[in-house]
Amino acid sequence: MSLNSASSKVRVAILDDHQGILDGYIYRLGNHPQIDIVGTASYGKDLESIMAKTPVDVLLLDVSVPTSAENANPYPILYLIPSLLEVHPALNILVISMHAERALLRAVMESGASGYIFKDDQAAVRDLANIIISVAGGGIFLSQNANEILMKRGREEEESGLSPRQLEALSLCASYPNDSSAQLARRMNISHSTIRNMLSGAYLKLGVQTRSAAVIKAQQLGIITPPPPVYSM
Repeated sequence: MSLNSASSKVRVAILDDHQGILDGYIYRLGNHPQIDIVGTASYGKDLESIMAKTPVDVLLLDVSVPTSAENANPYPILYLIPSLLEVHPALNILVISMHAERALLRAVMESGASGYIFKDDQAAVRDLANIIISVAGGGIFLSQNANEILMKRGREEEESGLSPRQLEALSLCASYPNDSSAQLARRMNISHSTIRNMLSGAYLKLGVQTRSAAVIKAQQLGIITPPPPVYSM
């Protein structure tokens, strides 16, 4: 655990687009003697600036946060987690979400997250400070229901057969639907031909022929973040 030597506190950053939930985290964690909240964000794109400004030991992530104020699509969590861990190898990521799809839960954990808490797990939320301290020390934490879901045999992953990198690519496609293949390749730091082959392989596994159809199918299977809800006026 990389702690601030001056205060020996766990440095925590939080990504959640609901101000009430952010306020709840700040209320619950802000006065804890072993925790220092060093940054909060409501959009996925704001994480980079937080991580660049200050070291972070534990990052709390919601799954369905918009990518930016201009882009309401959920940020690409399956791409973001391994990317952050590559740049910040000492970082520990704790996901807190209402999404309980086994395939997504498994993909999040396999991408490098150190835990997954359901927002309605009141016992875990009450004990969040101790969970954060444990995760900062290298521990893993799953809500009991999340652990039970992961232990069940999953049909969705077997049906899709998508690799982690293909899931990263589709996660980016969902977040940036207007990006060209070349732009997606630059985001993933791979060649144009590699992203084309990666996506074409995903299309074959999903039984579709277009990028938009692949994103929809992956969201229906629960293997990437679902689309944001549409509210009627």
